[in-house]
Amino acid sequence: MGFGRVRLGRVDDVSGASLVPFVSAAVEPGTEVRTDGWKGYKGLSGQGYSHHAINVFASGNPAHVSMPAVHRVASLLKRWLLGTHQGSVTAEYLDAYLNEFAFRFNRRHSRRRGLLFLRLMEYPVVTAPTRYRPSRSNCQARNHNI
Repeated sequence: MGFGRVRLGRVDDVSGASLVPFVSAAVEPGTEVRTDGWKGYKGLSGQGYSHHAINVFASGNPAHVSMPAVHRVASLLKRWLLGTHQGSVTAEYLDAYLNEFAFRFNRRHSRRRGLLFLRLMEYPVVTAPTRYRPSRSNCQARNHNI
């Protein structure tokens, strides 16, 4: 079984109020969405998705058997974060880490290197800059030393 593309993002909590908008932003309506049996996903059917919930506990199978794609991606993400960032992952930049992982994962089998290069050049132009430390003027305004 092959894996398609992934969409990753931070949600405030595991309530339906957080999960359903994330799925709506990441998945095209009409798509079959497979989730675990968590009650926060119950609103998906009302949003135009064919929702297939798998109760992992009731199935008798371990989670990695019931939902192999989810567990494979989560495992690869954890391994990548630990290997690449050496455990120095901060909540402040979590969205950037997730975006980078999704970009790499979704292009893992790319045969169109020219298009990949074009996308790599496009993203810095259309993406707002991210500061990894406060600017000098912000530090001086707050009476901080650099």
